[in-house]
Amino acid sequence: MTWWSLVRFLHVLSAALWVGGQLTVSLVVLPLARRMLETDQRGRVLHAVGRRFGIFTGAVFLPVQLGTGVAIAWHKGVTWASLVEPGYGRILAAKLALFCAVMVAAALHGWATGNSRPLFARVMALSALAGSVGVVLLASALPVT
Repeated sequence: MTWWSLVRFLHVLSAALWVGGQLTVSLVVLPLARRMLETDQRGRVLHAVGRRFGIFTGAVFLPVQLGTGVAIAWHKGVTWASLVEPGYGRILAAKLALFCAVMVAAALHGWATGNSRPLFARVMALSALAGSVGVVLLASALPVT
């Protein structure tokens, strides 16, 4: 195992926990909370889950993703110019653009939740989730270099 294997492992692990957490909240926690909790209790629990996940994302997932992603790109010799080249460059550029869109959708979800805009919050949550799955798909499509 090399140093770069550890960096890639941390990048993949962080992404798996981040996207897995989104899927767990959306597919397991939310349906159970809707079915088992009264409206006021459900709101408090879901708010607390969302807040904790958001804090963890900002404090752990995002710094690890950005730090390891930049390190991997540097190690692979990625340049701004290489992001428009067919293959690795274009797929990485698409992954980065989608990642940025996911971050915007997640931020808007948090804003909408805090400003009592439930429909917009739900649309942004679903957009962030779909985008996150897309980021993982693009990551798995990156050619081995």
